[in-house]
Amino acid sequence: MFARLREDINSVFARDPAARNFLEVLTNYPGLHALLLHRCGHWLWQKNLKWLARTLSTFSRWLTGIEIHPGATIGRRFFIDHGMGVVIGETALVGDDVTLYQGVTLGGTSWNKGKRHPTLGDGVIVGAGAKILGPFTVGAGAKVGSNAVVTKEVPAGATVVGIPGKVVKRADPDVEAVLDVDPARREAICQKFGFDAYGVSQDMPDPVARSMQAMLDHMHAVDERIEQMCGTLRKLDASYRDGRLPELRDEDFAEILDDVDSCCPPRDEQPPDDGSDNR
Repeated sequence: MFARLREDINSVFARDPAARNFLEVLTNYPGLHALLLHRCGHWLWQKNLKWLARTLSTFSRWLTGIEIHPGATIGRRFFIDHGMGVVIGETALVGDDVTLYQGVTLGGTSWNKGKRHPTLGDGVIVGAGAKILGPFTVGAGAKVGSNAVVTKEVPAGATVVGIPGKVVKRADPDVEAVLDVDPARREAICQKFGFDAYGVSQDMPDPVARSMQAMLDHMHAVDERIEQMCGTLRKLDASYRDGRLPELRDEDFAEILDDVDSCCPPRDEQPPDDGSDNR
């Protein structure tokens, strides 16, 4: 019991730079209090003392502002930072080393009995105000951005932002490895299109930027294939005439770029959002 308590307190030190000493964490962290009371309530729930378990859960909510149903299953080294407004439903399953920030909801979308709340894999981080709704799995190591609303499965290692939640980063190999894209040439195409004119890069969690980048990569791959086909045709038929593709002019895209600028302000006008709540 005491070894488990020490493990929980050490997890706070590992994830909160504001934590200074053992006594401060033990007495002043509502997330830790809610976790300890939930463990007692969950034990009572498993012993079929459901009314007593719910009463303890209600007391915990009064004390900490965190509502965890005693039927929820919580893994080891679970950490709720700040905590106010966190709600975890009855059939939620939370893995090890998971971190939640204030205002997070692990809820359901159905009144049917049975599994109706999400399952969070090991190492998941859920930003402040995010809502994960439904009986699906958020894969290990995934990150859910602040205020995102997630209603479908999230792959392991992915980052999800927005309403509704969209995957903006995966743990899968990058697109360069799939399409064999030359990064220098891709950057040249981006500059030709004026892609960076509205201050969004491929590293930012922006679904529109990622979509544009994917289209540019695909165009580059198609150009490479066409050049290889033309080279092969010239070898087979010396009389083959290799026509030149028309040049892309900046003025051809002026109207599109104006529309993009109007809906996507420059980077220095956009509030930063890294998908987590840091002190």
